[in-house]
Amino acid sequence: MREYRKIENVFKSSAQIDITGSAKLVFFSDCHRGQGDNIDSFSKNHNAYIAALRHYYSKGFTYFELGDGDELWENREFKPIADTYSGVFKELMRFHQKGRLFMLYGNHDHVKKNKKWARQNLFSYYNEREGRAVPMFPGITIYEGIVLRHLESGGKILLIHGHQADFFNYTLAPLAKFLVRYVWRPLEAVGIKDPTSTSENRSKKRMLERILSSWSKKESVMLIAGHSHRTMFPKPGEAPYFNDGCCVHPRHVTAIEIASGLITLVKWSVEARADGVLHVQRKEIAGPHQLSDYFVSRTAFVPAQS
Repeated sequence: MREYRKIENVFKSSAQIDITGSAKLVFFSDCHRGQGDNIDSFSKNHNAYIAALRHYYSKGFTYFELGDGDELWENREFKPIADTYSGVFKELMRFHQKGRLFMLYGNHDHVKKNKKWARQNLFSYYNEREGRAVPMFPGITIYEGIVLRHLESGGKILLIHGHQADFFNYTLAPLAKFLVRYVWRPLEAVGIKDPTSTSENRSKKRMLERILSSWSKKESVMLIAGHSHRTMFPKPGEAPYFNDGCCVHPRHVTAIEIASGLITLVKWSVEARADGVLHVQRKEIAGPHQLSDYFVSRTAFVPAQS
């Protein structure tokens, strides 16, 4: 299957990062940060996301963004996004300054693959107040995939966006981008959703999940992805395909954490306390499970429950 080959090629060519049992990692994807207009789905979760970033920074986590961090299909330019979410980028800059920021590109921000584009848009930004360019993510590399190697067990975790398993959004990406920018963007502004989007199409989600789950089962490699906007968190013994969900859910953002040898799926949302005060709450929605349980060599898997 050609989608298997695409995933396998990324797996074989990806940069490898060694992690230990004490590693503290958090995985987000599909923020789709926009320009703050009426089709910017990230804007309603902006506060919950910033609260999560501050928590993970203060606790010593390394941040991994698994693609589609910025909405660069609907929007032509990155600068209006950076201006709209300057507070978000300031938080991400703190991770980068400590060497704790890794970013992948997805289909909606595939342009980040271009080193010249990344150098012009991500290395620095123009600060209107200071009247000069100031550093943002100087020297950053935007990856298609990353392989984490667990030193104690030798187990590996492949990080990808997941669009590699989506023929329309990978092989036909220029067509998909054209339709999103010139057809579905104006229709979305009046409330009509894009039926070709993987996040909106159930059958496309199921097909994507089957491909990614089957690859992780076949190769006995943990896989953490995004793209479908639907969380996946298998039990030990099931095919080890995980999905961190997205940051554009109507009520919350989701993430996957690895800390103290455990892996957990969490959500961050704005909730009202009994006294009526709003606050941002972190809630575990699956796990925690021992990370090492997913590295045990298996001769058989059972399908993950969706």
